[in-house]
Amino acid sequence: MTRFINTHSHVNMLKTLSPDIAVRNCIENDITIIVPSSSATDIFEVDNFVKNHENTYGYVGVFPEEVKGFTDKTLSDMENIIKNNPKIIGIGEIGLDYYWDKTYIDLQKEVFIKQIEFANEMNLPLNIHSRDAHFDTLEILKKYNKNSKAIMHCFSGSLEFAKECIKEGIYIALGGVVTFKNGKKAKQVAKEIPLEYLLLETDDPYLTPVPFRGKENQPMYVKYVAQEIADIRKTDIDDIAKITTQNTLKIFPQIS
Repeated sequence: MTRFINTHSHVNMLKTLSPDIAVRNCIENDITIIVPSSSATDIFEVDNFVKNHENTYGYVGVFPEEVKGFTDKTLSDMENIIKNNPKIIGIGEIGLDYYWDKTYIDLQKEVFIKQIEFANEMNLPLNIHSRDAHFDTLEILKKYNKNSKAIMHCFSGSLEFAKECIKEGIYIALGGVVTFKNGKKAKQVAKEIPLEYLLLETDDPYLTPVPFRGKENQPMYVKYVAQEIADIRKTDIDDIAKITTQNTLKIFPQIS
């Protein structure tokens, strides 16, 4: 069976479908899931979830919209979780988001930098959220990231921005948007970037791919993302699965 790795799935947040069933579906289809955190409290939920679910791994980190809840204790909590759970394999999702609220941009930057430096200390990869903040996100990574591999999660930028990221060794993760009719930028990125920098994700329960638009997303739908990329590149889905799995294992050798 062809193996897939879904590098970003909020499977623990599913409502319509039981998270337990969603994980079981992935196990049956040889799909490994990495589950991100979003807040200073959510890190404990993700820690517990991946401990108790086969074929899942996790990130700990505080999402841009949740940075007001970030304290120095958050970092010590994250460190404690990492040291006690080998299935926590990265820092995320962290980054910048100027789409919803621009009143606390400076705090977003400050917390982003602290988490990058923490990831460097822990020698763990970064899972990056960047929305309407591409220039600042990349500039901060260039300045502060010393040794952590980085993933641009749910990539929403242009092909030109993707190329700038790749120059810095940053991986590009594509999700359901690449299947949308109006997902022109994502389709162009999928077609043009070097395959050795491509990763797969779903960001479920959000951004459900075609043909399930309007329904709750789930991690198993990563296959539809892979199929769309294969069609765009005029290749086979097994080729996309193989190269993206190899890429992911380069970033996360802890995944068995």
